[in-house]
Amino acid sequence: MVRISANERCLVGVLLCAMFFSSTPSHGGVYKEPPVLQKAVDGGNLPPIAERLPKFPSVVNLSEMGLKTGRYGGAIRTIMGRAKDIRMMVVYGYARLVGYDRMYQLKADILRQFEVEEGRRFTLHLRPGHRWSDGHPFTAEDFRYFWEDVATDPDISPYGPPQALLVDGKLPIFEVIDALTVRFTWHKANPFFLPALAGASPLFIYRPAHYMKSFHARYADPKQLAKKTKAARKQTWRALHFGHDRLYRFDQPALPTLQPWINTTKPPSERFVFKRNPYYHRVDSQGQQLPYVDEVIMTIAGSKLIAAKTGSGESDLQARALQFKNYTFLKRGEKRSGFTVHRWMTARGAQMALFPNLNAADPTWAKLLRDVRFRRALSLGIDRHEINQVVYFGLGIEGGNTVLPTSTLYKESYRTRWAQYDTKMANQLLDELGLTERDDNNIRLLPDGRPLEIIVESAGEDSDQVDVLQLIGDSWIKLGVKLFTKPTRREVLRRHALAGSTIMSIWFGLENGVPTANSSPDELTPSRDDQLQWPKWGHNQISQGKGGEPVDLPIGKKLVALNNAWVEAKSDQERQNIWHNILEINADQVFTIGLVAGVPQPVVVNNALHNVPEQGVYNWDPGAHFGIYRPDTFWYEKN
Repeated sequence: MVRISANERCLVGVLLCAMFFSSTPSHGGVYKEPPVLQKAVDGGNLPPIAERLPKFPSVVNLSEMGLKTGRYGGAIRTIMGRAKDIRMMVVYGYARLVGYDRMYQLKADILRQFEVEEGRRFTLHLRPGHRWSDGHPFTAEDFRYFWEDVATDPDISPYGPPQALLVDGKLPIFEVIDALTVRFTWHKANPFFLPALAGASPLFIYRPAHYMKSFHARYADPKQLAKKTKAARKQTWRALHFGHDRLYRFDQPALPTLQPWINTTKPPSERFVFKRNPYYHRVDSQGQQLPYVDEVIMTIAGSKLIAAKTGSGESDLQARALQFKNYTFLKRGEKRSGFTVHRWMTARGAQMALFPNLNAADPTWAKLLRDVRFRRALSLGIDRHEINQVVYFGLGIEGGNTVLPTSTLYKESYRTRWAQYDTKMANQLLDELGLTERDDNNIRLLPDGRPLEIIVESAGEDSDQVDVLQLIGDSWIKLGVKLFTKPTRREVLRRHALAGSTIMSIWFGLENGVPTANSSPDELTPSRDDQLQWPKWGHNQISQGKGGEPVDLPIGKKLVALNNAWVEAKSDQERQNIWHNILEINADQVFTIGLVAGVPQPVVVNNALHNVPEQGVYNWDPGAHFGIYRPDTFWYEKN
């Protein structure tokens, strides 16, 4: 059971309802050996299951989640577009120190329990007897190694620890309490720590020290280390260490893991096989060690081929690289290929949104884009209903880029404000701005005489963007605004935006459209340099004033102040009030122009694969795509 203090202030909280895990098995301490491992156990090459599990394993309450107890065996086939996507097995496996349950509450997972005091002191308790995938004990030494020999070692981390481990640029005090207990203490609250541990791409604050020490000059024999460095064709031992320190990339089969499946294939390859982790810490209530499925087989194919291969029955569990436009094609293959296509909800605040760059370098455009009347006019001039019907068959939610109806913070006005299709009001606002002169093609003229032509840069990561932008262009022409599209790549788009050369871009909307009051609101405030609506402001904030440009609009300064106030807030109610203030400002100011949200995500599931939800939420963070639904509990009716 997780204990919380009276002054609990951790983000999302450590609520004791809707538990996915418990510590109370109903099998009397008798565990059932996975058949695929029995030969290794009988041959003395692997300890029996009772000796491999932690003393207190994490017991999955399947019945409470409406799921069925499974059976051992089988292999899940899935397809990825690039070899580097093997990291998705860490995403899907979703073994975390703390993780989100299906109610988006944080629960102990790899940890046996944790305690939070005053939102700044985090005590983490490990499970006695928990082991890495190679059988070596998982202890406080693995946390100490990360902290002292990786995060704060200038040879390994010249820029210091990850941002989530800093508060006001200051490090926490790290303590090893005993062999199974560590503590991080900051000078004031750190509401970002636990969510970072639970993320789709998590903050790993531990390393397999027994393995990594052989690549670190502080521990390894100098001659052996030099030999390994040379054999790996690395210039320094630091590069060698970095090359093996890949818990998230998952491309080092020899690197011990705590995930449910172990990568057994060294890149490069077009087929990766992930086998069950014999020391995995979760069991079901009948004493069966998870995962149920023995293997995951990942095939690498071009992204454009994935829908076709899935439709022909080459994948048992697929959502990645499938788009809504593939839905009809996939449905036609259900009977022939023995799968079912589910429609999961997406959790972005908008499937895609326009991002006017308030930090544009062109002074004429900068002045115009910073005037709220211009942003409102552009939003009012978009026929979202047409986009929804033509591109998404009317299944999306029309409106601005904000939280979804399933969020406790939702208000209808946040989505509808300045989002109705009203060309009369839009034209009136543009006239008020003095944009009354037009050229021979009826396009309005900027104050400096140039035609009002907006170039929207696109990274092309959603093929529907072309159709959507075409429809927006058809609507804007009625306002005397001409739209052009400029395709580019993600890295180039972000670089152009930060340099101010981008006037407007199209990108996905709010990443977390289902936040609670305890979720960080930083997506809606200047806080990062990848925010396309104010990248220079975000860079200035993240660099603590060393780069970018200071926020120079009063409303922008207010958002920064509200974000800071949320970090300092002492109650859920205070955080909720701050969230509503931020959502109200964003809806009224139209810093981003949302289009349609809630577009269904096709999820293809083999008909023999059980415990995969028919209705789910497909989201990166929080959610880790399939991760929040615990693929280690998926099982086959027959193998």
